[in-house]
Amino acid sequence: MKSLVSILIPAYNAQEFLAATVTSALGQTWARKEVIIVNDGSRDETLNVARQFESPSVKVITHENQGAAATRNKALSLAQGEFIQWLDADDLLGSNKIACQMEAGVRCSRGTLLSSPWASFMYRRHRAKFRPTPLWEDLDPLEWMTRKMEHNLYMQTATWLVSRELTDAAGPWNKEMLGDDDGEYFGRVLMASHAVKFVQGSGVYYRIVPSTRLSHIGRDPRKMEAQLRSMEMNVGYLCSLEDSPRVRSACVTYLQNWLPSFYPERPDLVVRAQELALSLGGQLTPPRLTWKYAWIQKVFGWSAAKLSQTYYNRMKTSLGRGWDKAMFRLESKVQHVNAAQW
Repeated sequence: MKSLVSILIPAYNAQEFLAATVTSALGQTWARKEVIIVNDGSRDETLNVARQFESPSVKVITHENQGAAATRNKALSLAQGEFIQWLDADDLLGSNKIACQMEAGVRCSRGTLLSSPWASFMYRRHRAKFRPTPLWEDLDPLEWMTRKMEHNLYMQTATWLVSRELTDAAGPWNKEMLGDDDGEYFGRVLMASHAVKFVQGSGVYYRIVPSTRLSHIGRDPRKMEAQLRSMEMNVGYLCSLEDSPRVRSACVTYLQNWLPSFYPERPDLVVRAQELALSLGGQLTPPRLTWKYAWIQKVFGWSAAKLSQTYYNRMKTSLGRGWDKAMFRLESKVQHVNAAQW
């Protein structure tokens, strides 16, 4: 008998996209699956949307708002599957994502972590472009984590398919992590794994949504602290695998790339990051702004320049999202009219 896969969907105020996400989960060509949706005290219609899908193979649970990590842990506690598929409530799985990984996994040990390609989109999934990175290969955990830090890369949460053995070895999601909780969690999963198998042919679609996601740090001091704590832990994970000049250099590069998240608002975190870099034989330098914002820094200071950059990027993304949404609705209307004519 084929293995059961548990698709776990934590949901918070996800009424707009949850139906599409659940549909992509149910549309998996891998037959033996269960879907578990945990509503984290949403204030919108998320729970009602989820309950429309309730069935013997789709469980819907709700609890008071406890945060993403606690909600994921609740979903995991209910899972019966031999493999775990994490799926955020606004992202989509390609129809053969799990099947491709499971078929590849047959030739691997349960200590192998399975990954897949991913692409970002807003509303129109067909416009998503898959752009390979140095992580899109079969790698050992040491090489995977080193490349991640060297090149400032990541894999989207839903790309992973995790065996029950690796899931148990990694332990629960850390409820103290208000930022980069997935980076810290999958750092532990990688530490427990023997290898990473990249499976071509499968795919994940990562939806770019407004900056209310856990992954957005912004100016939230708690998220800044959580981000640095996650980075410190991941540096520790990597250095425990190998303490070499290349690894140390990769860790310093990682710290340098993320320094703008704390600079200049949190000098205490900057000092912590600098101390860690020094312990690794490196040194951090003040972040540099592009020419568009450098003049603002000179006249009004770093904080004003950083704020300008944040608002500009937010406005640019908002305009792009608005355009994509309008085109999505237009294309949907045209398809509906064409279908009616036939």
